[in-house]
Amino acid sequence: MSDQDFVYMDEEEKELIDSIENTPIDQFKAGSQDVRKRIEHEAREYQRTREPKMNIRINQAELDRIKERAEREGLRYQTFVKSVLHKYLTGQLVEADRRAG
Repeated sequence: MSDQDFVYMDEEEKELIDSIENTPIDQFKAGSQDVRKRIEHEAREYQRTREPKMNIRINQAELDRIKERAEREGLRYQTFVKSVLHKYLTGQLVEADRRAG
C-alpha cells in the first residue's frame, strides 16, 4: 500500500495493515489461507462500518473530469473526491480567485 492509502486510517489500522503486509508469505500458505481470508474480511467489515456512506447525483461530464483528474493523481475517483472534500473542509484547499490576474 502507498502512503496515500493510509491518509484516512488511524494508527491502529496502519499497524494492522503493516503487520499483514510484512508477514512472511509462508505464514499465509496452506492451512493459513482460511485465517488470512477471515482477517481480510474482518478488516474490510471494520472499515466499512466505521464510515457512513454518502450518495450524490453529478453531471456525467463532471464525473468524467473527476475520474480523469483522479487517474492523474493515481487515486480511485471516490478516494480523490473524499480527499478534495477533506482538504477543503480543513482549509488545506482554497478556491482560487478567478477574477485576479
